[in-house]
Amino acid sequence: MTTPPVAARLSQIEAALRPLAYAQQAVPMRAYMLDQFAFLGIRATPRRQALRGLPKLSAWAAYDLLALADLLWELPEREFQYVAVDLLAKYHRRLGPESVAHLLQLVQRKPWWDTVDGLAGVVGDILLRARPGQPDVQRAMDACLNHPSLWVRRVAMLHQLGWKAQTDELRLLHYALALAPEPDFFIRKAIGWALRDHARTRPEAVRAFLAQHAQSLSGLTRREAAKHLG
Repeated sequence: MTTPPVAARLSQIEAALRPLAYAQQAVPMRAYMLDQFAFLGIRATPRRQALRGLPKLSAWAAYDLLALADLLWELPEREFQYVAVDLLAKYHRRLGPESVAHLLQLVQRKPWWDTVDGLAGVVGDILLRARPGQPDVQRAMDACLNHPSLWVRRVAMLHQLGWKAQTDELRLLHYALALAPEPDFFIRKAIGWALRDHARTRPEAVRAFLAQHAQSLSGLTRREAAKHLG
C-alpha cells in the first residue's frame, strides 16, 4: 500500500520532470542504451536541478524510501529510475543492512549497468557503515557470488568501490577469482574495475595478484585492472 507522502512525492517528481521532456534528445539516449528503455530526453544535470526545490526526505523511514523507489521503477521512462538511484544514494543513512535484499530486487528489475552500478554504490555505503558493529555483514555479498542474475553478481564484485584502506582485500581478491571464469563482458569488466580501484590504495597487492593469476583472468580484466599501474 502506498502511503500519502510517497504518492505525493511521486507526483511532484513527475510534475517537475515531464514538462522538460525533449523528444529529439530522447532518441540518442535510448540508442545509447541499445533501445531497451524509453527516455524523456533529460540529461543528468537538468534532471537534478529540476528536483532541487523539492522538500528533503531526511526524516523518511526506510520503508517509504524503498516504496518511492519501487514506484519510480514502475514508470516507463529511464530518468525516473535514475531519480530513484539518486535518492537512495543521497539518503543511504536511512537504510540498513536489512534493506539490501530490497535493493537487490531493484537490481534485477529493468537491469542494465546504468542503474545496477548506482545501486551497487548504495549497497556498498550501507555495508561499509554497518561493518564496525556487524563484522560479518558482507556475507550477504558472499551469497551473491552464486546468484543466477549476473547483475547481482556484478553488485557483489563492485560493492567495495571507493572503500580505499577499508577494503576487505582478501574478500575482493576471492571474488575476482571466483568470477574470473565467467565469459560475460559485464562481469569481466567489473572485476577489472574493482581491482583498478583497489590499486589506487594497494598497487603492489594488485600487481602481484595480476601476475600470479594472469592465466585465470581475461584480457579485459587484466587491462582494466592495470590501467594505472604503469
